[in-house]
Amino acid sequence: MTRLRVVQWATGNIGTRSLRGVIEHPDLELVGVHVYDPGKVGRDAGELAGRPPCEVLATGSIDDVLALVPDCVLYMPRACDFDEVARLLEAGSNVVTTRGEFHRPASMDAARRQQIEAACERGGTSIHSTGSSPGFITEALPIVLTSIQRRLDRILIEEFADLSRRPSPELLFDVMGFGREPTDVGEGRLNHGRTSFGPSLHLLADAIGAPLDDLKASGEMAVARDRAEIAAGTIEAGMTAAQRTTVTGLRGGRPFLEFRATWYCTTDIAADWELGRTGWRVTVEGDAPLRVELPFPFPIEEMAEHSPGYTANRAVNAVSVVCAAPPGIRTTADLPQIIARFGS
Repeated sequence: MTRLRVVQWATGNIGTRSLRGVIEHPDLELVGVHVYDPGKVGRDAGELAGRPPCEVLATGSIDDVLALVPDCVLYMPRACDFDEVARLLEAGSNVVTTRGEFHRPASMDAARRQQIEAACERGGTSIHSTGSSPGFITEALPIVLTSIQRRLDRILIEEFADLSRRPSPELLFDVMGFGREPTDVGEGRLNHGRTSFGPSLHLLADAIGAPLDDLKASGEMAVARDRAEIAAGTIEAGMTAAQRTTVTGLRGGRPFLEFRATWYCTTDIAADWELGRTGWRVTVEGDAPLRVELPFPFPIEEMAEHSPGYTANRAVNAVSVVCAAPPGIRTTADLPQIIARFGS
């Protein structure tokens, strides 16, 4: 069997784990790495992945990537450049990305969708967005769970994250607003919920033949009862210590598909919220009711070690399926089940 030629695009936390996965995958051949940091240009990909040298050197040039004629590019930058993606697709390289812009074509900006679909047609290629959340937990797993239902009343997808041991003050305090005066959740945060998880919920609803009538987002803050010392610093009593964001897909005026994220820095909060163990829970209400618990089975101190794999690994495992797909923007509902390959 001829191995698929793959380029890893970007080497942040997720990209580095993906790079490692490609190097170790029995059916994939790493032929290139695209980086943004000038200090990484020219370095061996194995070194960047924390593995032995593999004689593939990193580049900062898209022209270098195109010259390699890869079967697939694992595209994982901090921001999506649609023109860049279109060039890759038009040149004949399929794309698997952990960017969320491509989860559902109907949710995309019309001009961007047309640009990408035209590039896929010209290149005979496909593009697929995946990851853990959104992705696996909002699309792949619910599709499997609904396969044993003949009446579906509601699905609630919950995500819990204990952030108390995350040593990232800039993220927690400056970006997310923990440790500050509690205020209404800003429209920017709600829009982020809608744009990140709304397309997944719409995709799920479309796939099971029950389209949503509307989509709403809401958010809440909870404060610390007492001063809390966390890895990122200090949260004073009365300051924001937990946040809960809910994105709800409505059908027939009722909640039908919901995603709820509860993130907290201490369990001692002035609110009657369930603060579950870091991980996920999916509750299916129908004629075959289910509750599936997926807590992460390691101490939260090990989160940085394990968490990138939840997003990166599914993308790596999707490469062969996406390369075999018809041209276009391919969703979780379009593709066959993604099955991991191990061994030689």
